[in-house]
Amino acid sequence: MSYHLFIINPFDTPLYSLTFLSTRPVSGPTSTLASQLPSWSASAFGGTVAALSGATSVKGSGPLGPGQGKEDRHVVMMIANASLDVVEDVQRTNGSMYLKAIDRFNEWTVSAFITPGNMKFILLHEPKNDEGIRLFFMEVWENYVKLQLSPFHNYRTPIRSPVFDARIKASAKRYL
Repeated sequence: MSYHLFIINPFDTPLYSLTFLSTRPVSGPTSTLASQLPSWSASAFGGTVAALSGATSVKGSGPLGPGQGKEDRHVVMMIANASLDVVEDVQRTNGSMYLKAIDRFNEWTVSAFITPGNMKFILLHEPKNDEGIRLFFMEVWENYVKLQLSPFHNYRTPIRSPVFDARIKASAKRYL
């Protein structure tokens, strides 16, 4: 199971992204759309169809982990960007900061957290873990606020702090 976190500023520019592969067991059987694809998916469009369905790529090791290629990365980014409209619509009607399960794309569920400064934390995930995701978002927000207190960081620039990255990975390991 993988989790994809994106931190997006109020101008819809991604500032940080993290892909975390969880080792926790799934509570129930999961059936991916990739297992239900027809035989023509092995054609020239097979990689795109498999990536859109959530299947892992056969192109080797990529930035998302073993077995996932560049197509998967672009699909995940497309899903996160497409969910921004839904996040803003739900934000207008719902006053809470944590927006759980606001959108779905195949087996991916999109959860969001919106800070008072309108920073958006978008998490794409497969299993349902509402309490763990809420606690993860709270810890990401706490670490983000600590990063913003640094005089060497501007809120419009991408986050490249190794300390921030290590803390987010530790939080993901704890809660996801």
